[in-house]
Amino acid sequence: MTFKELDLNANILRAVEELGFEKPSEIQEKAIPTLLTSERDLVGLAQTGTGKTAAFGLPLIQNIDTEFRAIQGLILCPTRELCMQITKELQAYAKYSEGVKIVAVYGGAAISDQIRQIKKGVNIIVGTPGRTIDLMERKVMKFDTVSTVVLDEADEMLNMGFKEDINRILKGTPAFKKTWLFSATMPKEVERIAKNYMDDPFTVTVGTKNSSAANIEHKYCLVKGRDQYHALRRFIDYSPEMFGIVFCRTRRETKEIADRLMADGCNADALHGDLSQAQRDSVMNKFRKRTLKVLVATDVAARGIDVDDVTHVFHVDLPDEIESYTHRSGRTARAGKSGVSIALVSPAKARRIKLVEKQIGKPLELVKAPSGQDICGMQLMKMIKNVHDVEVNEKGIAPFLAQIHEELKDFSKEDIIERFVSVEFNRFLKTYEKAGDINLEPSKSKDRPERDGGRNRRGDRDSEQNSKRVFINVGKIDGFENKGQLLGFLCNQSGIDGGSVGKIDLFDSFTFVGVEDGVGEKLINSMNGKNIENRDIRVEFSKDKLRNERGGGERRSTRSGSVNSSANRRSNDRGSREGGDRNFKERRKRR
Repeated sequence: MTFKELDLNANILRAVEELGFEKPSEIQEKAIPTLLTSERDLVGLAQTGTGKTAAFGLPLIQNIDTEFRAIQGLILCPTRELCMQITKELQAYAKYSEGVKIVAVYGGAAISDQIRQIKKGVNIIVGTPGRTIDLMERKVMKFDTVSTVVLDEADEMLNMGFKEDINRILKGTPAFKKTWLFSATMPKEVERIAKNYMDDPFTVTVGTKNSSAANIEHKYCLVKGRDQYHALRRFIDYSPEMFGIVFCRTRRETKEIADRLMADGCNADALHGDLSQAQRDSVMNKFRKRTLKVLVATDVAARGIDVDDVTHVFHVDLPDEIESYTHRSGRTARAGKSGVSIALVSPAKARRIKLVEKQIGKPLELVKAPSGQDICGMQLMKMIKNVHDVEVNEKGIAPFLAQIHEELKDFSKEDIIERFVSVEFNRFLKTYEKAGDINLEPSKSKDRPERDGGRNRRGDRDSEQNSKRVFINVGKIDGFENKGQLLGFLCNQSGIDGGSVGKIDLFDSFTFVGVEDGVGEKLINSMNGKNIENRDIRVEFSKDKLRNERGGGERRSTRSGSVNSSANRRSNDRGSREGGDRNFKERRKRR
């Protein structure tokens, strides 16, 4: 099938052909005809890199009534990078569709400029939830004329804590609108959005639900935590032509790994939440232009990255949220190309391998980190191939040939080859001449954590961020409906940085929070004794909580003061959480 067979108008076809697109992808072929002609809602399930933007963008542009100067289309997406990317693509598709105006609204940029663009007239808004809410509150944008709402990367938006914002925005749109929801995975929260805001949606699925792209090779390497960086370095050096992304769990780990790679001579840089928008743009521009070989990023910073020809994705340990693995690995093998996803798994995370396999619907292949000899051999042959294939500029080097021959006249052909190779090759020989085997056997590490002297050891401190966990005696019945709300409350009340917080397990009456070194102590010192809903907040390390329970001491939190029902707590928690919620929303806007 070709794009001409999808009933797209001549102006859009002209723009598509100019961009070099010939045949629609599977998601485009299945979705575009329905979205052009049907009034039904749609759920599109497909991995990143399968052409989802064009799948909803082309019919959205074609359905715009340019004589009606009002907002007719609203696209919500999780990050500013994805927001800018979608806007750029839509503007390219609408190049010859006169009168179609598209504006991006996102945090990290001057809101006054965005307001000015909106007031000039706009048909399609592409926005992040935080900035969209901000402009709604300023009465700059009204969505009573919106006929189509697109939720792109819906699962990512919910993972980032945007559930309340999405609900609020959707409630501000008319009942007659069409809703098109696109997602790589379909967790229960996304299904709930579809159930609450969509009417008998038509579903388009590319591949298996919640699976990864078929052309990705999924592998894992078992190494101790302290050897994860060394394993990463070996895989990078073993693949001279690689162009990849390294995913880390925290901003600090991201920066440390990027700094180590750069110090070791690798062309790398970091992308994380501590960077300004200008810095983020600079890093991404270098990566898109391939002046960077390796981008080291956190999950949040990398969401929405759409860069062609990424060959490798590395995971420094498996993510806490299994769905994140699908999004990470989806950064490679885009547009029908192939790619490799390699997880560097420490013993403490080995049990999560089966969870990932269940999520993506295929096994992960166990591979070993390359040996020093393997790496040196690969690099040597790559260099020899470059010499064999190089085009000699005879005219350019002619003035220097006499001097070159004079300098090398005392060396034989064999001597010249050896010296030439050594100029570039000595660095790898020196690095790996004493490199031992850092691989672990799955039988010794996959089924239980690594042991050292009878105590659980999870690797070195650099690779084990957020390894400590604290217990907090607040949960869902206190009004914290999602992890994002609780995180905002903790950051506001204790002054900790949200980037220092790892996995959050939110239950009805208590919560476990993973934290970096030193953060647990700060939470305990700052939160204990504070009050929520007429009772004291109690924070302690989770191991202390377990010890109390096993020793026959305090088994459950004894809550001082009156204990309200769940309904009363939800209705009365607003005052105690107001500061935390406001802080959390401000953090989301900056994204």
